[in-house]
Amino acid sequence: MQNVVGVRFKKAGKIYYFDPGETQLSQGDAVIVETARGVEYGEVVAGPKPVRDEEVVAPLKKVLRLATEKDAAEMTENRKREQEALVVCARKVAEHGLEMNLIDCEFTFDGSKIIFYFTAEGRVDFRELVRDLAATFRTRIELRQIGVRDEAKMLGGLGPCGRPVCCASFLGDFAPVSIKMAKEQNLSLNPTKISGLCGRLMCCLRYECDHYEETRAGLPQVGSTVVTPDGEGRVVAQNLLRNSVSVELDAKTVTEFPLEEVDRKEDRKDGKEESKEGQTERRPEGRPEERLGERQEQRREEPRNGRREEPKDGHRDQQRDAHPNNHRNGHRGGRHNGHRDERREAPKEEPREAGKETHQNEPPGQERQRG
Repeated sequence: MQNVVGVRFKKAGKIYYFDPGETQLSQGDAVIVETARGVEYGEVVAGPKPVRDEEVVAPLKKVLRLATEKDAAEMTENRKREQEALVVCARKVAEHGLEMNLIDCEFTFDGSKIIFYFTAEGRVDFRELVRDLAATFRTRIELRQIGVRDEAKMLGGLGPCGRPVCCASFLGDFAPVSIKMAKEQNLSLNPTKISGLCGRLMCCLRYECDHYEETRAGLPQVGSTVVTPDGEGRVVAQNLLRNSVSVELDAKTVTEFPLEEVDRKEDRKDGKEESKEGQTERRPEGRPEERLGERQEQRREEPRNGRREEPKDGHRDQQRDAHPNNHRNGHRGGRHNGHRDERREAPKEEPREAGKETHQNEPPGQERQRG
């Protein structure tokens, strides 16, 4: 087990965990920590708590020390320098003619790096701009392209509800939101009513989606037949917040009933339908494929109206093994093990006498006997 503390560097930013070491910390304390970007100034938002070793993401950085008044004054000075650097960078962007919109600027605590955030429709070649800014500020420069949701999080504002946007108030990460969530809550699909300041679907569509899905699963579906205290009727609407349904009765009147007073008619039929299904599933022994195969074998063994000609000269087995579609080694089905097919050795037909008819179904060699 390890003790960790949660530190946040921006308002409504992501929480990062650090090893407090021997330092006694509590929620709300300002601390100086070591990060991948260097030394940073942050605020403890989650007090020390034990965490299992397998849940810790290595390497776990340590808290260097508690922040002092001098550190707080330096952070205030950095905020002023950020505004000045943003103005200088905007002028440089205009000089280079780049199609990018600057959003924010951030100084690291020790001033070793300046990070500029911007938005753009596509990729931007800002290599010349970085060289110009590095020569101006005499420090490391980083330009980071962000999306429209991150832009709204940094700039803030008021949402359609009249309150500050959630992403700038308390949301640490962005959760995926889909149009299906708006449909589950019976909301208007008008994009202007379900979109936030960023132009994307509002994050609050996700807050109550799970409750709506669970409640809808327990209510009768629209169009199903139910039994109410006033009689049998058809469900025409669902009220998920009140956990009730509106039922149209025989008198063409719509009445709202709570779920406890509604009995689904389909549930009563389930027992009868299951018994019927059990009866239909009873089949004679043996698989249908096996019975079908037996029938096919019987048909093969039975002669076709006496038209099959018995093999001659004791070559019964040889003729049975020969297959008419056997083309192995260039031989037709009439040859097998050096024996000719008896049908090919049948005597040639003699000229038929006028006035005599022959049957097409008779085997060759029997027309002469009929004559």
